[in-house]
Amino acid sequence: MKTAQTLFAIATLGFAGLAANAADAGDLEVKTVVQKEAEVVAADGSKSVELVAADAVVPGEEVIYTVTFTNVSDKATDNIVISNPIPSQLTYVYGSAFGPGTTITFSVDGGQTFGSPETLVVVDGDVERAATTEDFTNIRWEVQNPLNVGQRGFARFRARLN
Repeated sequence: MKTAQTLFAIATLGFAGLAANAADAGDLEVKTVVQKEAEVVAADGSKSVELVAADAVVPGEEVIYTVTFTNVSDKATDNIVISNPIPSQLTYVYGSAFGPGTTITFSVDGGQTFGSPETLVVVDGDVERAATTEDFTNIRWEVQNPLNVGQRGFARFRARLN
């Protein structure tokens, strides 16, 4: 059973359904990688932690999504919004979303609405409660400044395999 869960996660982690918007379609080249931390032993016996491809992930293990976006147009582009669904078999790790020069918001309704974590609520039956990271369905980064020709930005977050 654990092997089936692991194989399923490996097959689906890279397909988060990333969406990127810019002033004009085709202005951005967007790439997403899914990695995990691994201890690496050098020839001299020293150890370090590095990011490696998340080819095999077991329940409870964290993965790191990194989205890079590059302005491939011939002019500066603005109104850049990167939106990434959180796969249902993963739980967002609180406080891990990062993106220089961005405003980061979250959704609990499949990306229909976004807000800061402390403003999000969900309805369980007849009860409204504060959302937890288990409820988060999407993360959105809004880039605050134009991206010049050839300039690149990135966004990152961690999630744990359920």
